[in-house]
Amino acid sequence: MRNWIFLLILGGTLISCKEEVLPKPKAYLNLSYPTANYQKTNADKPYVFEASTHAVLVEQANYWMEINYPNLKASIKITYRPVKNNLKELLLESEKLVFKHTVKAEQIEIQDFLEVKKRVFGTLHEIYGNAASQIQFHLTDSTTHFIKGALYFYTKPNYDSILPAVHYIKKDIIRLMETLEWR
Repeated sequence: MRNWIFLLILGGTLISCKEEVLPKPKAYLNLSYPTANYQKTNADKPYVFEASTHAVLVEQANYWMEINYPNLKASIKITYRPVKNNLKELLLESEKLVFKHTVKAEQIEIQDFLEVKKRVFGTLHEIYGNAASQIQFHLTDSTTHFIKGALYFYTKPNYDSILPAVHYIKKDIIRLMETLEWR
């Protein structure tokens, strides 16, 4: 009798193992963002640019500004400083703030920006990895105006999770840089 039970269990095990195991297919997040529409800022500042209509602009003292993306829990913080024979110091300070993120960054990609006719010169830094800020930039006319901008998310940095939002906001930052005019 024991042999029959043993054979029954062994046979059940062998029959049940013939089912083919298939791995689950890869799944991707289906994130959708609204189509970007832009309008020119009309703040009383020494600069003007086009900003997304889906963002909320918050004016601050000293011609500073914050561009908030409430649905993405993100903001671009913009600081303005007049150039008074201190362009080198402003550029070094801007670069220092970017490279503070090297501790957590996997890579920092640098893109120069030149719009000679409008006298807008700058650099865009894209920071890859779990850094506190994923994009930083500065713009200047090299004689009078200097703007520094940084993108921040109001969450613990997890680069893989926020990457789609970074790409979405990066388009807005590039539009800001391309449409910036000094007053």
